[in-house]
Amino acid sequence: MKPNLYHVLGAKQFSRTELDELFAAARRMEDVVRAGGNRSHEGRIMTTLFFEASTRTRLSFESAMSRLGGSVIGTENAAQFSSAIKGETLEDTIRIVSGYSDVIVMRHTDIGAAKRAAAVADVPVLNAGDGAGEHPTQALLDAYTIEKEAGRIDGVRIAMVGDLAYGRTVHSLSYILANYRDVMIYYISPENVRIPSSVKRYMDEKGIRYEETTDLDAVAGSIDVLYQTRIQKERFPSPEEYDKAAGQYIVDEKLMSLMSKNSIVLHPLPRAGEISEAVDGDPRAAYFRQAQNGLYIRMALVDKALSGVKG
Repeated sequence: MKPNLYHVLGAKQFSRTELDELFAAARRMEDVVRAGGNRSHEGRIMTTLFFEASTRTRLSFESAMSRLGGSVIGTENAAQFSSAIKGETLEDTIRIVSGYSDVIVMRHTDIGAAKRAAAVADVPVLNAGDGAGEHPTQALLDAYTIEKEAGRIDGVRIAMVGDLAYGRTVHSLSYILANYRDVMIYYISPENVRIPSSVKRYMDEKGIRYEETTDLDAVAGSIDVLYQTRIQKERFPSPEEYDKAAGQYIVDEKLMSLMSKNSIVLHPLPRAGEISEAVDGDPRAAYFRQAQNGLYIRMALVDKALSGVKG
């Protein structure tokens, strides 16, 4: 891995100090957006390589680069519209793309792909999701949203609900929350998609309290944050396993009635029926504000990455 490059590969790389600094930078980026953007990275180029489908992540990264005065090249379907379909290795693709751009944003189907890319890249690599592994920039915007909406992260009580086995956003957010004090996490899922033991071991090492349960209603009244996730049909080994997990947890008006008036509902999106549209008008439904915060966090990350490689 090349020295002196600011890669974002996983959530564990961030310390509490770095998170505080990043969130302060994101707040400054909100001002930049309100002012119509700036030209701080004019002439710089971002390449977006997405081997999996994306809407919010890809477009918010591309918007971030544009807001900072840069330009974007790339493909939204790199598995089909790149030389990968001809058998080119990921490493060779990254070596070539490094010569065309100043920063690479990549989403891939394989766990660990971002680390493989960074090992050969001559420019910063930002992990936009690697299979069922991690999604660090999503976790950063999730934590930023919690801080904005709840006024704090220390002491927060959060229920993570749904697909916890394949849900990379849950893994990354858990690692980010491990930097904070007196956090309590409820991992709520069907039995066949429970939180991986590797995540639990990390939380144990960091002294973070957590509880596994299948009963969302029982904890709804005591949480500050409900982090709902989609049951990801595309990641299940069989339709039968998907059917075991699908449809068990729905955020609807009945569930909202059990929750505190000061709580919030988050979702990394897209949703597929696990949050009723009837909830959208509730002021506690923060998932669209959450998605907007992705722009500010990714502007801050792009700015840091590009500032780190300036001559």
